[in-house]
Amino acid sequence: MSSRTLARLCAVPVTIGAIVLGVAAPASAHVTISASTTAAGAFTVLTVSVPHGCDGSSTTEVAIQIPEQITAVTPTRNSLWEVDKQIEQLDPPATDAHGNEISERVATVTYTAKTPLPDGYRDAFELSLQLPDQEGETLVFPTVQTCEQGESAWIEVPADGQDTEELELPAPSVTVTAPDDDAEAADETTAAQASQPADEEGDGLSAWALGAGVLGCLLGGAALVQARRRP
Repeated sequence: MSSRTLARLCAVPVTIGAIVLGVAAPASAHVTISASTTAAGAFTVLTVSVPHGCDGSSTTEVAIQIPEQITAVTPTRNSLWEVDKQIEQLDPPATDAHGNEISERVATVTYTAKTPLPDGYRDAFELSLQLPDQEGETLVFPTVQTCEQGESAWIEVPADGQDTEELELPAPSVTVTAPDDDAEAADETTAAQASQPADEEGDGLSAWALGAGVLGCLLGGAALVQARRRP
């Protein structure tokens, strides 16, 4: 990632206070983010989509800034791109979702094309991470798209009350929604249903073992009586 790109990303705030943007995709010409889930505290896969070049020029690099609330991110490898994680030191250290103290985090993920992506073709980049627990929090991922000629800095953030559609180069964003209680309940129900056949099987085996024991006692008693009757 070039120093110019890094400077652009570092100058952009990565959070928004009371703005709720959701993840509905805006115009297809924009760089956008879609999420496998937006539930608070959930692990999700974010897909950053780049639909075109820079005014007709082929894309050579896509640098994605990671919000400060995200302490760990795992980018998916792409066979057509080199991927690199830029690490920043945390001072003071932070605590992750498991209660572990961490002293560094991934600040930016940069994909560099092995062969430039021609204008008129799209590609997508996946980031696996855990969302914050705070419902309603909007995470902004400023993204700089570098091309063979020029660049597109998708770093604009709407002011309070401003429509995102009014922005020429809006930064991709995701808004955290309520925890998915239905999914947790479904997991518990599935676990209970899975354990029921096992319990029934265990009860069946216990009854069989008890019957076999009783039969063994009867046969043993009969053999003892026969033995006593012998001269």
